[in-house]
Amino acid sequence: MNISFFREYCLSKSGASEDTPFDANTLCFKVGGKIFAIIDIELFESVNLKCDPEYAVELREKHDSIVPGYHMNKKHWNTVIFNAGLSDKFILELVDHSYELVYNSLPKKIKEDLQK
Repeated sequence: MNISFFREYCLSKSGASEDTPFDANTLCFKVGGKIFAIIDIELFESVNLKCDPEYAVELREKHDSIVPGYHMNKKHWNTVIFNAGLSDKFILELVDHSYELVYNSLPKKIKEDLQK
């Protein structure tokens, strides 16, 4: 997987947007103004993804390349390391999970606005 493919995949999500609120190298993907994925543009070595807390622990126990979220709330975020044994398909499933968690947490009004 490369950064272009990953970026296009994230932006293909309904209502998804991107920005660099922290610095020029940290790209955030958002839905309804809330972050669901964070990557380093230059390195593209890993992605921070939101995760259900119980599932987050399960993933960390199963996969050495999934660790508590770097610079994030460790209960709700995982860092997923690219090119460390996880398939692209599985990583994209984790992106989907993150997006859905964030989307489902949005107020009804914001969800309705995103549907327009």
